[in-house]
Amino acid sequence: MQEREPPMGNPLYDALVAPLAGRDSAVLIDAAGQEISGTALHGMAMAMAATLAGLGLRPGDRLAVQVEKTPQAMALYLGALAAGVVFLPLNTAYTAEEVDYFVADAGAALLVGDPAKAGPLRERAARHGAGFQTLDAAGQGSLAELAAQAGTAVPAQRGADDLAAILYTSGTTGRSKGAMLSQSNLLSNAEVLVRAWRFGPQDVLLHALPIFHTHGLFVASNVSLLSGGAMIFLPGFKLDQVIAWLPRATAMMGVPTFYTRLLDDPRFTRDLVGHMRLFTSGSAPLLAETHRRFQDRTGHRILERYGMTETNMTTSNPYDGERRPGTVGPPLPGVELKITGEDGAPVPQGQPGMIEVRGPNVFLGYWRMPEKTREELREDGFFITGDIGTVDGDGYVSIVGRQKDVVITGGFNVYPKEIELILDEQPGVLESAVIGVPHPDFGEAVVALLVPEPGAAPDPAAIRAALSGRLAGFKQPKHVAVLDALPRNTMGKVQKNLLRRDFAGLFA
Repeated sequence: MQEREPPMGNPLYDALVAPLAGRDSAVLIDAAGQEISGTALHGMAMAMAATLAGLGLRPGDRLAVQVEKTPQAMALYLGALAAGVVFLPLNTAYTAEEVDYFVADAGAALLVGDPAKAGPLRERAARHGAGFQTLDAAGQGSLAELAAQAGTAVPAQRGADDLAAILYTSGTTGRSKGAMLSQSNLLSNAEVLVRAWRFGPQDVLLHALPIFHTHGLFVASNVSLLSGGAMIFLPGFKLDQVIAWLPRATAMMGVPTFYTRLLDDPRFTRDLVGHMRLFTSGSAPLLAETHRRFQDRTGHRILERYGMTETNMTTSNPYDGERRPGTVGPPLPGVELKITGEDGAPVPQGQPGMIEVRGPNVFLGYWRMPEKTREELREDGFFITGDIGTVDGDGYVSIVGRQKDVVITGGFNVYPKEIELILDEQPGVLESAVIGVPHPDFGEAVVALLVPEPGAAPDPAAIRAALSGRLAGFKQPKHVAVLDALPRNTMGKVQKNLLRRDFAGLFA
């Protein structure tokens, strides 16, 4: 009799979902205080897996999901892992027209959306041969009704290199690209972060991030599930809710905006968070001033780290050791990082250049974009991130800016971060953004945009004078403007593409 080959297993199911079975303690705690045990979440996930199979989805099929953050939405993600279905989370702010592109490009077999948008979403799904089901902000909808009637499922067999998720980039410079993330990409990164940040079963993570993004779904959720901890699963960041729940948490992952809003509230005190173990920040640069204010207020040093859709996390300030303001720390274990010039060769230490990374966390490539994949993913496995950075003698990485944000004025490269750090020090300035706009003589001109501190009125002329002694002439802004606020996306990143658009005619 021929010996059968052993089953492949299902790495993410085995690591994140299977351990929930038989766990009576809470895994999710919602904003109302309702606790969902591991056993209950496992049952919900397997019912979702059975529902997906009943709707005709098979391993490798794509599932597009545009729903509010709920325990049922988390169960859908875990159910997709169990079913071997490729998970494709979509920003809840996308219009039906935008969703149309993702469903068509991914060849999604099913779209799950909000019942309030059912008409246009169902039409878009049908246009591309996809099914449509609903799930709302209360965890109700046609998908939940089907899951309530479903049995359980047998986990699909998946290999480490099989596709687990597709996450689309923001597409600020053209068509959104679908980053293909394998089982191994996601699991290896979660394993590294659990060890690096010392997560364990005792941890309760305050989770106020969206789950359509790497940060909230693959960093926060996967790390908590893998470590056996619990999550306070808030629909979003509401200041009163976060302050109310902090006493029950041991860790919090956030974006810089979370921390600036907390610091603006007098209820956020050292006593409130004295029991906390860890605060991390990512998805957008954390101002060094915010880092210092946070430490002065709470005694905690925020741990800033760096990653992106295509790589998950690549560097992190240390859990034990110096967490340096303005840096994102050294590369994580197993991740290689180098700084290269325009010719692809490494640049001398301390000089700015392109950040390239290689490791088990780096994605498989862009969905149905082989040419774009070859442009950004080298044959030797190094991914060209598009971020400009430096590495100091201790291995700490600092992000100078995005390649597309570098200003080339009169033939000289200007890195916005260098100027922004000085602008942020100026009296009355809360934050700043430096952009390049078309200029008839210089090609591009440096423009500084400032947001004032509450009640302050920065003087552009005085600020330009202050910069004159600290920066070379070509780096000095040719125009300084004061704005009420900087445009940001849902993860808190400043949308410089919008600023460049708004100020494009300044020197025309």
